[in-house]
Amino acid sequence: MKTALRITAFAAALGATFGTAYAVGSGLDPVIDKKAKEAAAHTSDGGHDSGGGGGKEGEGHGEQPAASGAAYRIGLKTPRLTADQRGEIRFAIEDEAGRPLTSYTREHGKELHLIVASRDLTVYRHLHPERDAQGVWSTPVELPEAGSYRIFADFKAKGAAEGTVQAAEVAVAGPYKPKELPKASPVAKVDGYEVRLNGALKPGKASELVLSVSKDGKPVKNLQPYLGAYGHLVALREGDLEYLHVHPNEGPAGPDISFTAETTGKGSYRLFLDFQHEGKVRTAAFTVHADGAVPDSGPGSGSGTGSGEGSGEEGGHGH
Repeated sequence: MKTALRITAFAAALGATFGTAYAVGSGLDPVIDKKAKEAAAHTSDGGHDSGGGGGKEGEGHGEQPAASGAAYRIGLKTPRLTADQRGEIRFAIEDEAGRPLTSYTREHGKELHLIVASRDLTVYRHLHPERDAQGVWSTPVELPEAGSYRIFADFKAKGAAEGTVQAAEVAVAGPYKPKELPKASPVAKVDGYEVRLNGALKPGKASELVLSVSKDGKPVKNLQPYLGAYGHLVALREGDLEYLHVHPNEGPAGPDISFTAETTGKGSYRLFLDFQHEGKVRTAAFTVHADGAVPDSGPGSGSGTGSGEGSGEEGGHGH
């Protein structure tokens, strides 16, 4: 299996606050998009290729081939949800004329990857919604905490030279209590697994991050491909929620998963590693500081959750 690096970066401006649902959080007005930055070509010859978009390429109204450099936005159909209740996120990727995009290029087995994160970065979901013939995407979701959530749609339009990321804000109603960013630690534990982070984010420079997976004190050497790779790493910066989605460098099926990542500047980041073992996808979460320093504290500050949409406060997956 060949897997290589892909980095996309998104830095959003803060806009108007939400109104009556609750009195915290801020929206995007407008969403500012930075197009995907391809650091190297990559292929997806493994993993899970089923269940990408619900609609077939070529279906729908107003279908158009995407020109390289085309501008898109998220047309959000469900801007508000309720905390701790199962709901649905529905949206379309729209062009400048408001027409929904219905033609995509699959990347890592999916037409579109949807990342959902609370603004305080304590709740995280990696979802794969389904698309209908009209170009509307939908996915069930249950978010445990009230507040402002950022959703990132990571996709590549058919005919485009590169991928793009678009973002929007979703308000989740309910009693709101902001949480502090978890303390930095090189170790995260999830479902009996321990993941250790080696390396550091360096502002404005590419750096290698190696995440080592073990279980019951033994290195895991038989990780399973998930979406064509042995691991997927998403990083979100505290404050502006700069977005990085990094695929691993080529390597064996564990215990080490190597990534090359580059941030635009200093700041505190929350890193979310998705990996699959024994048929289940799990998420390990870390807090790191992009200042060249490597945390040397012991385990206890890192955290993660098992797979399954809505499981816990840290991570989750939808297929």
